[in-house]
Amino acid sequence: MPTIAIFYGIIIQMFFEDHDPPHVHAIYSGAKALVSISSGEVIRGSLPKKQAKLVKDWVQLRHAELMENWHHAQTDGRCFRIAGPND
Repeated sequence: MPTIAIFYGIIIQMFFEDHDPPHVHAIYSGAKALVSISSGEVIRGSLPKKQAKLVKDWVQLRHAELMENWHHAQTDGRCFRIAGPND
């Protein structure tokens, strides 16, 4: 499972051949959550409120890149790094 982004201490990962709906795994200080790429909402697990908002905003900002990564992760096992919110 590659790490595709790290910002403000939040690690964002994406599994190869993972289940639908398209999502990322967010990890922050021991808290873990699955976050929907379409909405930026936590769909399983939890993050502190501030970090959940940062991840949601980032997912909305980087939506097209995340969907492209999701497609690659599901089809050919490649993922690329995605810039943080201020990069």
